[in-house]
Amino acid sequence: MQNQPSTVNSQVSDEKISTEKQKEILEKYDSESAVRNPAGVYGKIIKWIAVAMALFHLYTSVFGLMETIRHRAMHLAFIFPLAFLLYPAIKSKKTSKPTILDWTFSILGMISTLYLVIEYKEIFLRGGIPNTVDIVMGILCILLVLESVRRVVGIQLLMISAVFLVYAYFGPYMPGIFRHRGASISRMIDHIYMIPEGVFSVALGTSATFIVLFVIFAAFLERSGLADLIKDLAMALAGGAIGGPAKVAVVMSAAFGTISGSAAANVVTTGAFTIPLMKSTGYPKEFAAGVEAVASTGGQLMPPIMGSAAFIMADYLGVAYIEIVKAAIIPVFLYYLSLFLSIHIRAKKLGLKGVCRENLPKAWDVLKSRGHLLIPFVAVVILLVMRFTPIFAGSCGIVLTIAVAALRKETRMGFQDILWALENGAKRTVPVSIACASVGLVIGVCSLTGISSIIGNYILQLGRGNLLITLFLVMLLSIVMGMGLPTVAVYVLLSSIAVPVIVQLNVPALAAHFFIFYFGLMANVTPPVAIPAYAAAGLANSNPSKTGWVAFKLALAGFLIPYLFILNTDVLMINANFVDIIYSALTPILGILMLCVGIENYMLKPLPVWQRALCIIGSLALLYPGLATDLIGLAFLLLIFAVQKYQLSQVDRVAGRQ
Repeated sequence: MQNQPSTVNSQVSDEKISTEKQKEILEKYDSESAVRNPAGVYGKIIKWIAVAMALFHLYTSVFGLMETIRHRAMHLAFIFPLAFLLYPAIKSKKTSKPTILDWTFSILGMISTLYLVIEYKEIFLRGGIPNTVDIVMGILCILLVLESVRRVVGIQLLMISAVFLVYAYFGPYMPGIFRHRGASISRMIDHIYMIPEGVFSVALGTSATFIVLFVIFAAFLERSGLADLIKDLAMALAGGAIGGPAKVAVVMSAAFGTISGSAAANVVTTGAFTIPLMKSTGYPKEFAAGVEAVASTGGQLMPPIMGSAAFIMADYLGVAYIEIVKAAIIPVFLYYLSLFLSIHIRAKKLGLKGVCRENLPKAWDVLKSRGHLLIPFVAVVILLVMRFTPIFAGSCGIVLTIAVAALRKETRMGFQDILWALENGAKRTVPVSIACASVGLVIGVCSLTGISSIIGNYILQLGRGNLLITLFLVMLLSIVMGMGLPTVAVYVLLSSIAVPVIVQLNVPALAAHFFIFYFGLMANVTPPVAIPAYAAAGLANSNPSKTGWVAFKLALAGFLIPYLFILNTDVLMINANFVDIIYSALTPILGILMLCVGIENYMLKPLPVWQRALCIIGSLALLYPGLATDLIGLAFLLLIFAVQKYQLSQVDRVAGRQ
């Protein structure tokens, strides 16, 4: 099936970005996208491994999962060959077909994981005393996890995992508070390989159950033509507004983020359309690229299909996934509201208009032609709200997508389309699963040595028990780690190290987990390593450094939102009634409005220095929970608005006399 072409007039923008350039930029800035695409027999082998993996997970989701470690080992047995056959050992020497070494690693990876599946009962009966074969297989599996993470994710996560393994073994030689008795090879293999504490921890378990199904579901949605529906609907709803093209970028990227797990991939996919559109209507190229980077970064916060870390969070907290979705609603609304307001204010400053209505599709026409593709998406939301498991909801979503797409000839999925979705869904799971397996090594060492509590106590000492100082330190740690690691890796690592610290300061666990998850994402728009911003700069032909700082400025209001929901957990809807939730959202909306006005230096007209200062102070007062601070912030807002309104009326009166 070929996806139905977009109805947006091709003349909306006179600049087009080729598919080749999109691919080149994505591979440059997103290591997870730098994959082989072998043809012939090699391509077919990889394809059928991926399809078999997808079918295995669909089968177990319907008929029941295997025992915990066996199921996770089986999942990794599919992931290993895909990782080594798709991702070359040296990216600069990417060849059209896998090497003998790649095939060897693939086979050894399958052997080391299938060994656990086959010998599960015997290993269990040995009661934590590994024999020689166990040790050999464990070492093999750990080494292959390290090599695969180097290829797929990057050197940063490899180095972190390797350092923790070295720390576990050489504990007696560590300095000061970091010294421990050390762990023998046998003990490390037992803890990291043979029980669900290390490689096969909860992180990989979530990837093997929830994440893989929703990634496959997203692939089916994409193949059905949902991406075109999102684009046309965004143009119809926002294209004609003031600063419409930039607002289209926000709507598209937020919606597309639900079917894309990568900020960089989101940038390249939606930015290929939105960035030229923004530039063609008068936005500076750095601003256009910055808008797309910030909008794409927030995609992993978008309910109901959030980033992979959200599924792991639900597992860690032992709550229904819908609780995570519910908690995300107000924060993500505030995040995108801040971006929307910045765009609107900038457009007013520059006098920019929207796209001519003649060049825009009609929303009703778009919904009539392809609106049925939203049914599976809505159905999954309803199932989650009804507290069905994500496994059941994801499986139903896949079946519904095939059935609903068949209602119209233009969207109907044939056998090859179904195979494409199964194949690509499985392939897209590889980076997440490899990251989870590698982070599992760190988790295993933390539980084996107690290093997480040592680091946590050190953070507490630096923060001197002060909540805001401790949160600031954790924020810095999250952002620094997020600059080189995938969001899921940052979240899993810090959930072991930083979350216990925040919880000790009487913060609810859900709020603490959300804090590190959120700031792991914000690293994407924090220079000097703002990968989505640099990818957007490649599409816009803008200066990467300037684009990174523009993106940071646009996201600045978003940096305050996590502090808001820590100080006022009603924002996350934690044990709050309806009135408290509405009030907790209302004052931050005004606070973000004032902050955006202050940052952009414009309300009804440019702000004098004193008004800009009052805007910043008033915004912080509105964002800080409390009636007194809310009244102060509101008074500042009304004062600035009244003064500017009066000044403009005086200008109009003078102009009228003349």
